[in-house]
Amino acid sequence: MTSFRHIAVLGYGTMGAGIAQVCAQAGQLVTVLETDELRIDGGRRQLAEFLDGGVTRGKLTDEERMRVLDSVTGTTEIAYLAGVDLVIEAVSENLEVKRNVLARVAEAVGEDVVIATNTSALAVTELAASVPNPGRFAGLHFFNPAPVMKLVEVVRAVRTDKSTVDTLLEFSERIGKVAVEAKDRPGFLVNRLLMPYLNDVVQAYDDGLASAEDIDVALELGLGYPTGPLGLLDLIGLDVHEHATRNAYQATLDPQFAPPPLLSRMVAAGHLGRKSGRGFRVAEGNSE
Repeated sequence: MTSFRHIAVLGYGTMGAGIAQVCAQAGQLVTVLETDELRIDGGRRQLAEFLDGGVTRGKLTDEERMRVLDSVTGTTEIAYLAGVDLVIEAVSENLEVKRNVLARVAEAVGEDVVIATNTSALAVTELAASVPNPGRFAGLHFFNPAPVMKLVEVVRAVRTDKSTVDTLLEFSERIGKVAVEAKDRPGFLVNRLLMPYLNDVVQAYDDGLASAEDIDVALELGLGYPTGPLGLLDLIGLDVHEHATRNAYQATLDPQFAPPPLLSRMVAAGHLGRKSGRGFRVAEGNSE
């Protein structure tokens, strides 16, 4: 069994906090790197709120909540990551930001520590080029919210060693996830199949095929989906989906990935879904 005792998570946003919680609940010590103390405080509040929800729903005890909080610390000093067993990068989906932090962290942790990126839209192979010994680099794509969603995609880049993939598959199982292996293609596996579907639904709505509510109800009840596609987009964030599809389209020139015009207009208007209070199903009737 892979022995990872101390995990470094880069970024204390929604995904970073969720990944930190998953690792801490599985018994690992976690150090989260952020740029300033304000972001560390914000990430810790997110973590505490999610744990509080787990206690309220009977999924966690108060003792488990405190154990997880005590197992996660934040730092702004990259040097404090020396000695970790695994690095999981979860900073913003910006290529240069990721490459910069990965290069600096790789220098601090040494050439043998496995480094994984949680990117959902960028090329793992390109990010791997930021670190010495790219054979120890791979994608480890958690889904949001990370403590709830069971799936993890382990993404093999061009130079990823088989031993790295095997290690991350084993680690995923150890922290209670189900892992699938995917090649480094735009969207990997799940999003590569999901993005064209969501784009088609947005275009169908824009064409007046049905109301947003009726589209979601039809696909929930007709196909057994837990959430309709337009409600899912509101949850994901319209800007997040638009960014991912645009990257996939630029990488492949495949028209199925091109963001629908309505989606781009809504993002430009600041209608981003739940986080902005307006989207397809949020404040419906004001989506444009």
